Amino acid sequence: MTSIDALHPRLPSPLREVSDPRFDRRGLRLLLKRDDLIHPDLIGNKWRKLVPNLEAAAGRTVLTFGGAYSNHLRATAAAGRLLGLPTVGVVRGQELAGRPLNPSLARCAADGMRLHFVDRSTYRHKTEPDTLARVLRATGAEGAYVVPEGGSNSAAVRGCQALGEELRGRADVVALACGTGGTLAGLAAGLAPGQRALGIPVLRGGFLAADIAELQRQAFGTRRGHWWLDDRFHFGGYARVPNELDAFAADFEQRHGLPVERLYVAKSLYGLVALAQEGAFERGTTVAAVVTGRPFP
Repeated sequence: MTSIDALHPRLPSPLREVSDPRFDRRGLRLLLKRDDLIHPDLIGNKWRKLVPNLEAAAGRTVLTFGGAYSNHLRATAAAGRLLGLPTVGVVRGQELAGRPLNPSLARCAADGMRLHFVDRSTYRHKTEPDTLARVLRATGAEGAYVVPEGGSNSAAVRGCQALGEELRGRADVVALACGTGGTLAGLAAGLAPGQRALGIPVLRGGFLAADIAELQRQAFGTRRGHWWLDDRFHFGGYARVPNELDAFAADFEQRHGLPVERLYVAKSLYGLVALAQEGAFERGTTVAAVVTGRPFP
């Protein structure tokens, strides 16, 4: 099995200041934390969340969960290929007989991941012991190391704490997109007193605050750091990319030479621009946007 160290991550990830008139005229500094440059296959928060779990797996099969376009499944499959680990992806939704896999799942399969499709009802109950046991039996992976959907568990949260530590003293507000909340939970714990972490949820529902607080409790025993959420920028829910958001992302790419991933990063950047224009940050504030991923080919 290949050592994690042999993957040569780029850490700490680069931090660069960019000039953007939407921030400049409000007296704000904008920094981009380029976690998308950590590793070509284990990108951004996927590196920070997966590596502690891969180390804990200690060579066992890794089984995890995701939707048909899950970046987490894709990163886990890539990690399995690079490290020689067997991986199993439990996919939400029924496989359509005779239909080819979508490009994301095809990449997972090419990287050696065994895909197991379950109906949506089963998927909703995947964390329940009886349901999980049935899934493990059905996949022949009873001894597998199980990583939750999105990779967010105590090990992942502690792994993401390093992201906050890398940003200590570098920004007043650190913002990022949130799916399951594990990255924000760790980031906030790693920041210095006085720094604030802002999460932009990409899913509808308003449930994430309780999940993040629980992740921090499991990882650290209590809530850690100063963090908050702004639920206004999900654009209708996960994987919803209306024309307005796509145009915003294309414009940001042109302004700053940054490939903007649409499902997460675009929503966080859009939210930051909107908050700046609303006057949500005092003049003199330094805002760091964490680029947690990049567009997949």
